[in-house]
Amino acid sequence: MKDNNCIFCKIAQGEVPSVVIYEDDKFKVILDMGPAAKGHALILPKEHAKNIYELSEETTAEAFVLAKKMAEKMTKALSCDGFNIVQNNEPAAGQTVFHFHIHLIPRFEGDDAKVGWNTHEITKEEMEAIAEQIKG
Repeated sequence: MKDNNCIFCKIAQGEVPSVVIYEDDKFKVILDMGPAAKGHALILPKEHAKNIYELSEETTAEAFVLAKKMAEKMTKALSCDGFNIVQNNEPAAGQTVFHFHIHLIPRFEGDDAKVGWNTHEITKEEMEAIAEQIKG
């Protein structure tokens, strides 16, 4: 399935130019046009899904296996000091393009890329209540 209004669908199908570092029948991996760090890339499924909630379990598993393989290859090729694998869902989590994708961000000592969050205090009781809520 393809969404004709989706820029990532157009990139994945080759209708919009990109710099490709990997491609197979299900995925295209491209360099990000607005990179957080040298080598920042995106894994794009060729079939449209808005986010992880719409992606099949099979494709989700394949995407994350590919993320591991690409991280290993990119770490070796770029001699980076660390690596972020980031996947956002919905605007509250930072998703701005509504086609499932995984960010592959090589990290280098002293780079100014930011991936993180502020931590909050939480009691054991609050943690237990949240755990019970999730477990159902």
